[in-house]
Amino acid sequence: MSTYLTFPEGRLHVHVAGDPGAPPVVLLSGAGVDNAMLSWRRLIPVLAADHFVLAPDWPKQGKSRPWQGRATHERMLRCVTDVLDHFGLGSAALVGLSQGGALALATAIEHPERVDRLVALAPAGILSFPPVVHQLLWLTAKLPLLHRTLPGVMLRTRRQVAAFARRALFAGPVPDFDEVVDEIVEEVRAGGAGSSDWQNDSIGPFRMRVDLRPRLHEITCPVLLIHGDKDVGVRPDRTRAAAALIPGARFELLEGVGHWSNRQRPDEVNALIAEFLSAGGGGT
Repeated sequence: MSTYLTFPEGRLHVHVAGDPGAPPVVLLSGAGVDNAMLSWRRLIPVLAADHFVLAPDWPKQGKSRPWQGRATHERMLRCVTDVLDHFGLGSAALVGLSQGGALALATAIEHPERVDRLVALAPAGILSFPPVVHQLLWLTAKLPLLHRTLPGVMLRTRRQVAAFARRALFAGPVPDFDEVVDEIVEEVRAGGAGSSDWQNDSIGPFRMRVDLRPRLHEITCPVLLIHGDKDVGVRPDRTRAAAALIPGARFELLEGVGHWSNRQRPDEVNALIAEFLSAGGGGT
């Protein structure tokens, strides 16, 4: 089932599954070429057996198009609370991947009363880069030629998408690899292949604008951080270090897994998440 939340900028699409009376969980997907179903297609039916599942398409992803204006960190944070408010939920568990992981952590910091439990897979928002690398990334974020046009050229064909997925997202066999590639191709055709507004706005000229590390100690809910040891986008040691800053957080390192662990090893990752969200799955 689907529903739309209407705002001045556009309509926010939300996939809905499960019993509205069950414990709620909000699934937050990644940046760029992603959407709610791309990230969570294999997790939604697992959680819907015991939870009320809400999976929004971020602005400018999936069915949340068209969207006017920039989807900045502050606006994306409001998307999370907007979803909770729309469904009359005081709080919920949050599960986020990469960009979604950063926004789940940020929600737990800014609105602690609204987050019951939190799972972040390879979260962004906990990174910094050496000076020269940082300036190059900032320049890329500022120039549409670099952050939108060139990625579109590089992901123009299905063969290019498959090669990108193997190189950047996965580190081994994927049970439904062809389906994943087809889904990515569809998203590229619908919205292009550039980085997200959140990614581009999170980096300033001299330092990261979004760096959650100084405030991670403020998170009070149970937290599970999951990371693949072969992730080439976010180094696993960054997530391990972040876990050490969160009181009672649990860290799970998956061997032979890349950035998109939830699609490479869905059964293993889904079991970890479902166990954690259950009554006996508290942080350690």
